[in-house]
Amino acid sequence: MTTSTIPAHCPPLEQALVRFVQELKYEDITPEAHAGVNRLMRDQLALQVGISQMPWSQQLLNYATAQQRPGKSRVSASPLTMSALDAAFVNGSYGHGFEYDDAHGPSYSHPGSCVIPAALAIGEELGSTLEEVVTAMVAGYEVYTRIGLLASPELLQRGYHPHGTLSNFGAAAVAAKLRGFDAETTLHALAIALSHVSGTTEYSSTGGSIKRIHAGIGTRNGMAAVDMARAGITGPRAFLSGNKGFFKTFLQRGAGDGAEQRFAPGRPFQMATVWLKAYCACYCTHAYIDALRPFAARRAQIADVHLKITPHFNVIVGTANANAYTPQNIEHVQFSLPIQAAFTLLGLGNGYAIHRDYLAGKVDMAPVIAMARGIRITEEPQLEKQYPGKFVADVTVTFKDGTNEHVFVADPIGTDTNPMPEAEQDAKFMELTTDALGAGRARTLLAALRAMDPKMRAADLTALCVPPNNR
Repeated sequence: MTTSTIPAHCPPLEQALVRFVQELKYEDITPEAHAGVNRLMRDQLALQVGISQMPWSQQLLNYATAQQRPGKSRVSASPLTMSALDAAFVNGSYGHGFEYDDAHGPSYSHPGSCVIPAALAIGEELGSTLEEVVTAMVAGYEVYTRIGLLASPELLQRGYHPHGTLSNFGAAAVAAKLRGFDAETTLHALAIALSHVSGTTEYSSTGGSIKRIHAGIGTRNGMAAVDMARAGITGPRAFLSGNKGFFKTFLQRGAGDGAEQRFAPGRPFQMATVWLKAYCACYCTHAYIDALRPFAARRAQIADVHLKITPHFNVIVGTANANAYTPQNIEHVQFSLPIQAAFTLLGLGNGYAIHRDYLAGKVDMAPVIAMARGIRITEEPQLEKQYPGKFVADVTVTFKDGTNEHVFVADPIGTDTNPMPEAEQDAKFMELTTDALGAGRARTLLAALRAMDPKMRAADLTALCVPPNNR
């Protein structure tokens, strides 16, 4: 082994991370990881197309169009082309824009809306094949999630938005890989990305559509870090491990003994564990939705609903939120466990349709709030200790006759251990894409994504994300 893929004079964690990015080849990606790529690509591109129609997405597009630099990278569901930096900013924001995108459960984050828009936008600019794009995408996904694993769960508990922070590193890894950087320049690209890291979860308590843009901000900034490194700008060599690096500054602790082993050759790919969302709300609510769905038909008999919740879930969807029981906007609704539980028990569903109806003012929230107020939430730290990295639900429903039923869900629908059926994945894809693309173009895009021909050009794939009459 030569040392050309390992930067000198930096700590073992940084060396191992850069070496991983440098040495990853398409042939190294396991069948399980390829399956994860395919699931993620289908889900994320459908989201970019569908969520492009949301009001904040249109506001973002107006902003980006006024600021854009010329380029060859496409904006999803639009005839517009921009620089790779600007297109990834818009598309990443679309993909993360309605609480319906993938999740990497153990790091409490959403890598797809970072690595896919970055890889495709740069791939369009460079004329890359899907083989090259996928390799860079996997490099970015693994950097993003493996740093996230080392930072979990404290990053979320301290109020940071894991996606807002980790996406900077993921996008930098994608761009450095696609642009063929050497080890030294890759190190500086990732180190410069640290200077962009930011974003908190206050949106889950008092709202704000800026949350929808966190994916775009982190993705754009990670790509900008690569451009700075290419220009010769340098970053701190101990950007993760240093006394004022990522872990000590953001978490007030080190990365942990042997942290570099996260990037050791032969480690399982996190890409193989992609989670897809069956419901259009924060993933912390999903296991509770699964647990409560069977009780909807018996809601008139219910006297009490008791939900036990982990402390870090409570920060995001529980009683730590100022408007958990009194939602005033769509952010409150999608980040409220009581409201999502009430939707479930009232038989309204928790998918794309009910949340679009809420935005359109078509949902009578009075009975929803009344139902939500009867739902008790208590923190249970033992759940966090017993099921680290799991999105579990502990639910007790008490009936008016004094009987009760206890339900525990360890793996909600959509996780790698309880995957969403293929037919449901396809139904979600078509629901998201048909309005914007038409049914024929949507089916063509789905077929191309399922085939995932490694020789196909990135630009030929993204052309299918544009309505036929707008090409």
